[in-house]
Amino acid sequence: MKKILANLTLAFALVMALSLPFSGQVLAQNPDSIENAANPDSAAMTTETATPEETTQTAEATTATEEEAPAEATGTQFIKQKFIEGGWDFMSAILICLILGMAIAIERIIVLNLSSTNTERLLEKVRDALQEGGIERAQQVAASTRGPIAEIFTQGLLSADKGVDMVEKTVMATGSVQMSKLEKGLVWLSLFISLAPMLGFMGTVLGMIDAFDKIEAAGDISPSLVAGGIKVALITTVGGLIVAVILQVLYNYCVAKIDSLVIDLEDASISLVDLIIKYKK
Repeated sequence: MKKILANLTLAFALVMALSLPFSGQVLAQNPDSIENAANPDSAAMTTETATPEETTQTAEATTATEEEAPAEATGTQFIKQKFIEGGWDFMSAILICLILGMAIAIERIIVLNLSSTNTERLLEKVRDALQEGGIERAQQVAASTRGPIAEIFTQGLLSADKGVDMVEKTVMATGSVQMSKLEKGLVWLSLFISLAPMLGFMGTVLGMIDAFDKIEAAGDISPSLVAGGIKVALITTVGGLIVAVILQVLYNYCVAKIDSLVIDLEDASISLVDLIIKYKK
């Protein structure tokens, strides 16, 4: 189930990222053009009955609208434009970091939320099962429950016949394994958080080198040449920092969720050992 969720999350992130630069093109179309395309007869009649003065005014209005169009570009078109200006090589690498990092983060968030268990309710069920059917009944109850806490209960109850010391060792070992499973993938997410700004800085440095090469080839320092080269070079840094900020927020959420689950694991382990001790007496 977890692998299926991870694959679906990765596919969704890839589709969203690949469709991002093109999602705003339909919104950018001129409503009047759409209306004329839908009603060609109406457009033809308007053209035939228009006077020369009206035709001139219409042409001027169209020109003014075309000149104002770049200023009214959507946010998606702006992102697409900056992505192209920053260079496809480094910006594509930064985008890949974002896609993979988002896929890992979303998969971890789903898994961590599914791993949450109502500890008090599970303890109550196990306690009632011990009183009604003994260790075997309690094992069945724990095995039928989902989550790392239930897994610790299952393994602890399996070793209940070997003594309390063995139960404690089993609970500690199982808890360590479950903690490792909860932290799975966070190393890669941390890698993408560090890698994205590094790629941005590298693109900036190479862009600055290219700008100075152009200045050297021109033999003169042109403000437009210098400003344009520096602007393009800094776009990669901005992209890398934005990706790092987004992934860092998701990473901190995952870490906070894991810390909360670890506390629940420790409390549940202590409660299980106490429960088995009381049952043995």
